[in-house]
Amino acid sequence: MSDPQRPRASLRTAVVWDVLEDALDRRVKATGKDSLDVLDTGGGSGNFAVPVARLGHRVTVVDPSPNALFALERRAAEAGVADRVRGVQGDIHGLFDVVERGGYDAVLCHGVLEYVDDPAEGVRNAVEALRPSGALSLLAAGLGGAVLARALAGHFTEARRALTDPAGRWGEGDPVPRRFTAEQLTEAVEAAGVEVGAVHGVRVFADLVPGVLVDTEPGALDALLKLEAAAAELPAFRSVATQLHVLGEKRG
Repeated sequence: MSDPQRPRASLRTAVVWDVLEDALDRRVKATGKDSLDVLDTGGGSGNFAVPVARLGHRVTVVDPSPNALFALERRAAEAGVADRVRGVQGDIHGLFDVVERGGYDAVLCHGVLEYVDDPAEGVRNAVEALRPSGALSLLAAGLGGAVLARALAGHFTEARRALTDPAGRWGEGDPVPRRFTAEQLTEAVEAAGVEVGAVHGVRVFADLVPGVLVDTEPGALDALLKLEAAAAELPAFRSVATQLHVLGEKRG
């Protein structure tokens, strides 16, 4: 079943969605359950939660924004999965004020670690929400992608600052509070009790290619999606990706 998002948006999610769908299929086979309990922390309006629910799983979305949760409710209803999607207001640091510890077969933590005060605690909480052998899907901003983007835009001082800044920021105007290397993310995940299965680079080329080319050149979008998929697991390209995706399994 393919991700129902718009084609242009699929450039941002295609690699992650393919990996996630495969991981959920494996959990279904391993548990013998038709429907998994999935937690989406920071899941917002349901970019992943609704497609996951369309696969037949029960999804709880925890997000601090009431507006995002309202949009999630509407989107789930339009997709016919309102009975399988539940939105709860909260955040990763206070996660167990609103959800059960150790109650989920899979946890999505996408675009969360960049914005929290203590990323290590965020990872630990995500892992503690998992049942033994549960799947963790972690997506966060990559340092290399930001450095490359600033350099290609001619902002060489900002690129160097991002490269040396502890948080990976290129300046005061940087909208992203924190970025990571693949090594930082895998170390945090392993320290929290997860066996890393795969690390992918997301949007290796997509953010560097002019949008007009993708939108107007026949076949360009499909070719770019295939290129992204081919490069995603190669360390040389992963290191310059806009985002990094870590997939792992909680140690039993």
